[in-house]
Amino acid sequence: MYASGRLLIGRSPILSYRSRYQSTCIIRLPNALLKRQIRGMKRAANGKPKAVKPKPQVPDYTDAEPLRDEQGNPVWPAPADAIDHARAFLKQCAASNEKVLIVPDKDADGLSSGVQIYRTLTTLGLDEDKLDVHLHERGANIHHEEERQMMTAKEPSYVIVLDQGSIKAPPIVDRPSARTLLLDHHLSDIFPDDAEVVSACHYPPVATSSLLTYEICKTLHEDLPESLAYLACIGTHGDLGNTLKWNPPFPDMTATFKQHTKKSINDAVSLLNAPRRTAKYDVITAWNALLESKQPSDLLSNGRLQAARSEINEEVERNTHTPPKFSQDGRIAVLKISSRAQVHPVIATRWAGHLNSKKLEIVMVANYGYLDGMVNFSCRIARVARSRDPPVNIIESLKAAADLSTDGLKDRMGESFARGHKEASGGIVPREAFEELMALLRVGEKPEKNSDDERAKKKPKTVEKSPQKNTLGNYFAKKP
Repeated sequence: MYASGRLLIGRSPILSYRSRYQSTCIIRLPNALLKRQIRGMKRAANGKPKAVKPKPQVPDYTDAEPLRDEQGNPVWPAPADAIDHARAFLKQCAASNEKVLIVPDKDADGLSSGVQIYRTLTTLGLDEDKLDVHLHERGANIHHEEERQMMTAKEPSYVIVLDQGSIKAPPIVDRPSARTLLLDHHLSDIFPDDAEVVSACHYPPVATSSLLTYEICKTLHEDLPESLAYLACIGTHGDLGNTLKWNPPFPDMTATFKQHTKKSINDAVSLLNAPRRTAKYDVITAWNALLESKQPSDLLSNGRLQAARSEINEEVERNTHTPPKFSQDGRIAVLKISSRAQVHPVIATRWAGHLNSKKLEIVMVANYGYLDGMVNFSCRIARVARSRDPPVNIIESLKAAADLSTDGLKDRMGESFARGHKEASGGIVPREAFEELMALLRVGEKPEKNSDDERAKKKPKTVEKSPQKNTLGNYFAKKP
């Protein structure tokens, strides 16, 4: 069929074609197709279409070059001797048949790590009656004295701490005979006293705590790789997102993703993260659900998890439209919210992928309503800044801002300031100290204009000499 070239626009858009037999065929066009044809005609009339700005290319997480030993082998997820010591520790735990206390963090990565340890020890022969778990209180951490007292009261012989972050602190429990193993991936070079440590933080691509735990445990029994793999995937997607490519040195999880869909794993992440974000702080529900699960889909029918997720979704929607304010240099965007729910990390992640500016590096969401008298804040690297060279380091940037103070602001911030990762950090600080930090960053102030730059931007007006020689001035000019 041959197009006659007639485009008729009206209440019912149609395109007329004339066939080789000179009969007219009428074809109705969908509105979307009609609009595309009109845009194409406009582009043809106006010349080249307007260039579309390309999206910034963000390298995949696993593209990071690993450190290598003297033989050229990658050191991952942590030094081999530290991993061997952790395996020996777990074997001794199981063989001792003494009380073991598991202390996981409250998010999907921490809970997945804890359940992996639980299953490993029971598979190795430890009686379930000898296993206990401690989940710290809302707004606290395991180094608070009240938390140490509660853990000590359980009289453990072995303590296994997972994904809690690391600071210089007294022993986890006040029991000289107790041994402690700490598995973590948060950036730190200082640790609690008397702890045996396996840290992945200096060995890129940095493994999550659940992935580190999986690499340690999977060789201890032939049944463990299959029963632990989906837990490692849940925890890793919980920290690194659902677009992660499982490239080396990360383990090959092809079989796991064939058995359990990525959708079920990602849905499990959101369900497990929801209870600890609610005002009720119902972390024990997430722990019990994951412990009893045999596969990710088992979590999807849990009514309490679903109710928690609905509550958080509503609270995120209520607060996510808060307009950001920028530091005077444009490097940090700050959104201030007030919520009894822990939604500031979710909102920070959303805005980090949305804001677009040449100067922007960090998106911070500060929650004034989570704890009385405190500000809980979360920071994420803006998507447009993820490929910057040198790379953005949130922890260094926050500490550098606090160092602008002349009266010891960083010390007054406390141990919970600028903790976590270079790419995702945050803290819990007194409200007055946080406002001082905002003043140092000059958040909300307009950038100062540089007069030299302004003059350089303005092009001087030039008057071109006319090529016309026969002008009125020449015509009326007096002849000599």
